[in-house]
Amino acid sequence: MKSVEVERTDIRIVPDPSRVLIRPFIPRGETRIMKIISRVMSLPDLSVDLWLSRVMAEFSGRHIDTQKIFEHHYRIVSRYMLTDLEPSAQRRLLIGSLFTSEYALECAALFNPSIVPDPDQSGLARGALRFIMSLRATGEGHVSSISFRSGMIDKNYNITFSETMPFVVSPDPIENSSYDKSTFVQKLSEMGYHNRFCEQVLERLDDTFTLSELSAVLDSSVRKGVEKSKTESMTRDGIIWLAKSNYEIEFAKDQNVSQRIIFPTGPSEQNGIEDARFVLFENEMGNRVYYATYTAYDGTKILPQLMVTTDFVKFSIITLNGSAAQNKGMALFPRKIGGKFAMISRQDNENLYIMFSDNIHFWHEMIPLLKPTFPWEFVQVGNCGPPVETKDGWLLLTHGVGPMRKYCIGAILLDLENPRQVVGRLTEPLIAPDENEREGYVPNVVYTCGALIHKKRLIVPYAMSDYATSIATVDVESLLYRLKN
Repeated sequence: MKSVEVERTDIRIVPDPSRVLIRPFIPRGETRIMKIISRVMSLPDLSVDLWLSRVMAEFSGRHIDTQKIFEHHYRIVSRYMLTDLEPSAQRRLLIGSLFTSEYALECAALFNPSIVPDPDQSGLARGALRFIMSLRATGEGHVSSISFRSGMIDKNYNITFSETMPFVVSPDPIENSSYDKSTFVQKLSEMGYHNRFCEQVLERLDDTFTLSELSAVLDSSVRKGVEKSKTESMTRDGIIWLAKSNYEIEFAKDQNVSQRIIFPTGPSEQNGIEDARFVLFENEMGNRVYYATYTAYDGTKILPQLMVTTDFVKFSIITLNGSAAQNKGMALFPRKIGGKFAMISRQDNENLYIMFSDNIHFWHEMIPLLKPTFPWEFVQVGNCGPPVETKDGWLLLTHGVGPMRKYCIGAILLDLENPRQVVGRLTEPLIAPDENEREGYVPNVVYTCGALIHKKRLIVPYAMSDYATSIATVDVESLLYRLKN
């Protein structure tokens, strides 16, 4: 039988500890914060100027707008000032620097990539494709965030990456992004918080409202003594949790793609944003949007969430709800099927499922699709990114876990009109870790969160043992032939 042609490239994207993000550093305990501020306030002006000049000389060249960041971090702790008197600008900046730290966001690992066409395909030579790759960056404390790279594939499948910038910048939160009341109510109901207190709060809000408007209503309810029971207190916490877990962020348009980092922000993801699976989605009207399903981790539980963007500048973060919105490894199809959103998922840490929904926010219907069948996947089978549409069906990369917890990448073919039907399946791995890929944070693992087809080849970025990332290309024709036969 015709073999599948897989070519590994010599590309290696490795963790770079020099790429650091500047973050707030707020010690626990109000007393400790107040002591730090008081020590700065007790310094004479000359000492303040001296120490601030030292800090700026050492760190201003490593970051953009360092003074602006120090001022912002001062504002975070300014409520602990003992008086209402505003310190001098120099003193504010020194205080801000003491509540700031650098975080090496990818010092431990840079892995689990996904790849999509760049929204800007202008100015390219014929037969070339510009792409954006997302990667899971892991740093101190094993906290994961989403990092990006951009590059190009030419007509001969040569892959080059754009320059990686040394500065890493977190996005600005979009203040007072709006919520749709009907969707918000439905999500609260799914969470078990739709009760009389919830109704009292929401009936005072318009059909669309902002976080500040919601907070004002909740604060008013506390002042008026409406909140009396434990149930009402838990409901209030649930409302705030949901609102803060759905947010918007925006980067500066002139920032290089490699400068952009999506760091955990919402309460559901405080300990990590993991394994984003990006897909370019086209709706019935031909409009395009990028969706990414990812795993949010708050230190105790994991939740699947959704990222939405049209330009990789502005992102909306959305919670997913419903009985089927659980576990890891969700991956959206790039278009609706039979008028419904469709998604591959893993419900039980073992098998693969397919799901359908009228509303991208809510998922209830789940149908078993694939069970572990061959020895290299006896422990677990899951997806390796969104399905890719071909003339012969939906090409879905899978992962299988076998002896010695070895992760391999496989492939299946689903019927184009009825993806519940498996048309074909590789009996052997498509990509298995070789001797150059089996050493890392988690040995014997190859894994991807999404591939794309360029002309006649499947471009597969993949992680090597949860440490670094490489790329392989696969002849699509030979792969489809094997799957159909």
